[in-house]
Amino acid sequence: MTDTNMTAITESRAEPATRSTLPPPNRFRFWAWLWSDKRALISLLYLSLLVLAAIFAPLVAPYPPNEQNLMDLLMPPSAEHWLGTDDLGRDTLSRLMYGSYNALYAASLAVGIGVAIGVPLGVFIGFVGGWIDELGSRIIDGVLAFPPIVLAVAVTGALGIGLTNAMIAVGFAFAPVLARTMRAQTLVVKNALYVEAATGFGASRLHLILRHILPNAIQPVIVEITLMLAVALLAEAGLSFLSLGVQPPESSWGGMLARAYHYVEVAPAQMYAPGFAILFTALAFNTLGESIRVLLDPTIKRR
Repeated sequence: MTDTNMTAITESRAEPATRSTLPPPNRFRFWAWLWSDKRALISLLYLSLLVLAAIFAPLVAPYPPNEQNLMDLLMPPSAEHWLGTDDLGRDTLSRLMYGSYNALYAASLAVGIGVAIGVPLGVFIGFVGGWIDELGSRIIDGVLAFPPIVLAVAVTGALGIGLTNAMIAVGFAFAPVLARTMRAQTLVVKNALYVEAATGFGASRLHLILRHILPNAIQPVIVEITLMLAVALLAEAGLSFLSLGVQPPESSWGGMLARAYHYVEVAPAQMYAPGFAILFTALAFNTLGESIRVLLDPTIKRR
C-alpha cells in the first residue's frame, strides 16, 4: 500500500472524530444549560405562566376583576371562588390574574428606563474618561446617596400619582446603579488588546463601542437587570400599597395587599394570595439572575 493511500485512509478515519468534537450550536447549548440548571428552568416556567396569565386574563379569569357581590364579602376559598373574595365581594383569583399584567408592566418599564439611561451614560463616561468621567462619577455618587424608594416617592410626587409615573421614578433610581456598573466594565474592556488593535486599524469610536466594548462589557449588566426586575416589582407593590401606584378600581398586587391589611384580623387569608404572588415572582427573578451569573462567570465554568 502506497503512502498516498495510507494518508487517505488515516484522514477518512480521523474525519468523524473531528466532526464529533465540534461544539454544539448555541441553541443546543442554551437548552442543555437550562435543563441542567433546575432553578433556572423552574423560574422560567413560572415567569412564562405569569406572562400567559397576564395576556389571557380576560379569557381565563373566572370573573371580571371589578365585579362586586355584596353577599359574598371576605369569603374564604371555595369551589366558586378558589382564592376567596375581598371586602367588596370581588373574586381574588381574577384580580390576581389581572394584577399580573400591571406587575410585569411596571417591572419592565422601570428596568427599561434604567437601562436606556444608565447603559449609554456609563459607556460614554467610561470610554471618554478625563474630566467627563470625574464629573459623571460624582453626579452618579450624589444620586446614589438618596435611598431609591425615597427618590421614587419624590419623583412620583412631582410627576403625579399613577403606575406609569411611579415606574418612571423607579427607573430614574435604577439608572445610576446601571451607569456605575457599565462605567466600570467599560474601563476594563477599553484597555483590552483587541480594542487597541481595532484602534490601530483605524476603527472609529462608534465602531469600537458598538462592536467591541458594549458586547464584552454587558454581561454583568444582564445579571443586574434580572435582579432589578425583582426590585422593581417590590417597588411597584410598595408604591401601590401607599396609593402612589395603581389607582382603584384597577387591580394591583400591592393594592390588594393594602386592602387585605385592613381586614387582617377578620380574614387573614386575604393577604396570602397577593403576598405569595409578590414573593414567588421576586424569587423567580432573583433565582434566574443568579443562574445567569453562574453561566456567565468564566471561573465557575472552568471548574
